[in-house]
Amino acid sequence: MSAETRVHPTAIVHPTARLGVGVDIGPYAVIGPDVQLGDRVWVGPHAVVEYADVGAECRLHPHAFVGTEPQDLKFKGEKTRVRVGARTHVRECVTIHRGTVASGETVVGSNCLLMAYTHVAHDCVLADNVIMANVATLAGHVEVGLGAFIGGLSAVHQFVRIGAGAMIGGGSMVTADVAPFCLVQGDRAKTAGLNVVGLRRRGTSRDALSSLKAAYRTVFSKGLSLREAVEEIARSPRPPEVELFLEFVRKTGSRGLCRPAAKAAGGPDTEPDED
Repeated sequence: MSAETRVHPTAIVHPTARLGVGVDIGPYAVIGPDVQLGDRVWVGPHAVVEYADVGAECRLHPHAFVGTEPQDLKFKGEKTRVRVGARTHVRECVTIHRGTVASGETVVGSNCLLMAYTHVAHDCVLADNVIMANVATLAGHVEVGLGAFIGGLSAVHQFVRIGAGAMIGGGSMVTADVAPFCLVQGDRAKTAGLNVVGLRRRGTSRDALSSLKAAYRTVFSKGLSLREAVEEIARSPRPPEVELFLEFVRKTGSRGLCRPAAKAAGGPDTEPDED
């Protein structure tokens, strides 16, 4: 793309909007008030952006809505925002609503992929490298950690936290916090082991993976309270992955922690395998 900023004649750009170098705005797009588009941002046909800071090289596909009003009856037009990091792709018909006075902003990190029809509600915070598959939905105040994957047609309850590297299976209804590096699935979602494939892809060492498996069993398989499990894990030296897992579990909030399904007699084991 050239350094020239291009605005299609049918697009509407508010006078307060600031456009970076090489921005390309397509037909019938609407760039509303108090918007900043970073360098080389592409805005597709009929997309709407308002009250938002959009990082460099983002791609906002046709009919995406970024920074529109939150679906919160308490919202009274307060000045709030959306922030989107660099190189994030917002696909067709995605909705990212701006924050409320509770936090003032909704945040989507860099290098994220929000596939078609996904929804990020008010006051959510998504870290970098998050992927949301088609029609995945986040209620208000959800936090999603670095590199998490949220499967298609899934829904996450308000105030839930999704840990770094976690994977939410398609069609899941997530009503409790999901610990880092865990797999969850089902309605209501249950933990089904560690995301071992994802951990290996990110270069996790064999020793760190073994330590994570041990920490997982301490939390989910020994019948301990969360406090007891945290104390047991904290007594031993631990790699950064286990430290992240431990800190997340220690801060489990009002939604509680997503746990494995109860084992039926002779039923399958939900602990992560040893391979």
